[in-house]
Amino acid sequence: MTIQENISLKPYNSFGIDVNAKYFISVSSIAELQHVLMNNKGSKKLIIGGGSNVLFTQNIDALVIHINTKGIKLTSRFENTVLISVAAGENWHDFVLWSLKNDLGGVENLSLIPGKVGTAPIQNIGAYGVELKDVFDSCEALELETGEIKTFSKNDCKFGYRESVFKNELKNKYIVLNVNLKLSAVNHRIKTQYGTIASDLKKNNITNPTIQDVSKAIINIRTTKLPDPKLIGNSGSFFKNPIVSKESFKLLKLNFSDIPSYEVSDKLVKIPAGWLIEKAGLKGKRFGRYGVHKKQALVLVNYGGAEGNDIKNLAYLIQDTILKIFEIYLELEVNII
Repeated sequence: MTIQENISLKPYNSFGIDVNAKYFISVSSIAELQHVLMNNKGSKKLIIGGGSNVLFTQNIDALVIHINTKGIKLTSRFENTVLISVAAGENWHDFVLWSLKNDLGGVENLSLIPGKVGTAPIQNIGAYGVELKDVFDSCEALELETGEIKTFSKNDCKFGYRESVFKNELKNKYIVLNVNLKLSAVNHRIKTQYGTIASDLKKNNITNPTIQDVSKAIINIRTTKLPDPKLIGNSGSFFKNPIVSKESFKLLKLNFSDIPSYEVSDKLVKIPAGWLIEKAGLKGKRFGRYGVHKKQALVLVNYGGAEGNDIKNLAYLIQDTILKIFEIYLELEVNII
């Protein structure tokens, strides 16, 4: 286990941006992580997992620590559910496939989300009507300053829409080590009402879907709409879907009669950011080496050789355009460094 110097981070970010880390090390156990932290107190650090939610815009003048810990284990069994502990360095989709293989339900709607398990609670990842918080029990995280390991309950994490305590008051203060999830072992709750899951199942003559069927449908939907980061650099959805008051939405409806929405509460609705970007005429817009994906307007792409600042400036252009047309500010999902 040796710290390397001037290492390219291109293989460690899904945008495929070629920047260098001044110092770099990959750790495969909690003990290794603690050893690295103890021997590098006071130095600047950046923690990365799968690099699927980050946009690098410059060389990193710090010690980059890549979390590559592995392990999935059943820790408790209850009447209808089980508690599963997953190491932070496990690939998220691989874990979903493991769950399906063992007929454990709750994460099938989160199939094919890129990234590592350790970043899942930070983002409160979500897709097709399910969020991580729906199956989350707790997580263990290491405090960078003290090296102490603390357990965070669901309430401690303060989950919101693509939000958690780790993105706000505790940002850059903790490293998630393990995530504990409560999955169904029997009587799975099948959720097919979001997006085109139901129609995809119907197209394949599936009337009584299993969790495996739902996962296959979602994988099919995602692969037809979203580019593979291994082929075209991207980080999935770059923007959050904005949430506005119902009063504001009624005013928008006067000028944009076809604007879609999803009810969040009695007073709030969510508007698809992809629809706003497409309506603004930016879907599929290409600027040489980078652009907006032709099938999904939420996805910004690196066609090859783009710099992080190219993608960043495109994101800002989209934000400015949407604000000018709709008076809505699009928040970023991706961390720009």
